[in-house]
Amino acid sequence: MSDRDAATTEIENELTLLSRYHVHAKRAGFQLDRSAYLLLGRLELEHPLSLKQLAEAFRLDISTINRQIGALLRLGLVERVLDPDGGIARKIEATALGLEQLHADRTLGRVGVERVVAEWSDHDLGELCRLLTMFNGGIEGLEGSAWPRARRTR
Repeated sequence: MSDRDAATTEIENELTLLSRYHVHAKRAGFQLDRSAYLLLGRLELEHPLSLKQLAEAFRLDISTINRQIGALLRLGLVERVLDPDGGIARKIEATALGLEQLHADRTLGRVGVERVVAEWSDHDLGELCRLLTMFNGGIEGLEGSAWPRARRTR
C-alpha cells in the first residue's frame, strides 16, 4: 500500500469516527433531529426554496423532502410562502421558531466543539477549519454544486 493509499484509508476511518462522534448527535438538550437541523440551516442561508430545490440541494427524492418538510410544518418550524418571483408553487421558509431552535442547537454544537478543541492553538484550530472547508469544497466540486455558507465572523 502506498503512503497516499494509507493516508486516504486513515482519513476515511477518521471521517467514519467523526460522523459517530459528531457533536450534533442526539443528546440531551438538542431540539432538532439531523434532517431538521440540515433543512433549517439551508433555509436560513437560502430562502425561500421549493420542495424541488430542496430535493436537488440535498440530492434526495422529492417524496423524502416532502415528508421531512411535512414534519417541520406540523411543528411550526417552517411555513409555506408565496413565491417572491411570482411562480405558482408555494415555497418553504423557516419560521422564527425554526430559526430559534436551529440557533439554540447550533450553540450547543459549538459548545461541544469548543470542549474538544479547548487546548488547541489558534493555528491548529484555523488549520482544521481551513482543511475541512477545502475538503467540503472538493466534494462540492465533484458534485458540481456549491453549498451556501454563512459569512465568517472572525
